[in-house]
Amino acid sequence: MFNTIVLGLDGSEGSRRAVPVASDLAERYGASVVIVHVDERVAAKGGVHPVLPNEEQVREELDEHAGQLAGAGIDAKVEVVEIVLGGPAHALEDAAEREGAELIVVGRRGHSPIAGLVLGSVTQRLLHIARRSVLAAPPLD
Repeated sequence: MFNTIVLGLDGSEGSRRAVPVASDLAERYGASVVIVHVDERVAAKGGVHPVLPNEEQVREELDEHAGQLAGAGIDAKVEVVEIVLGGPAHALEDAAEREGAELIVVGRRGHSPIAGLVLGSVTQRLLHIARRSVLAAPPLD
């Protein structure tokens, strides 16, 4: 059913919840996993700068996740996409298209007291634009 799975990670706790979900599905279906991180940039005086202040740390974490997947016998690679305009959802869908992925796995997030009921804006947008299945992993309780 799934040959290639795109796993969208942004370094947040919510996105980390998607890792075991993608891993389990990859093991079940013998799929490869492409970990995609969208490095959002903002143009400002003095150049273009990352939105996340800990971008280097996030990239190290991506490599750790890829190593853990490989250790479990799953073919895994990391792809970092830098964008200034367009939004992470479009970049994730574009990466899935390039990779021929049948599924995108992402975390779900929320900032209000009803966090379990509210999707993050990237996940919500992805659900509207994706031309393939999207699985939003819930946060741990």
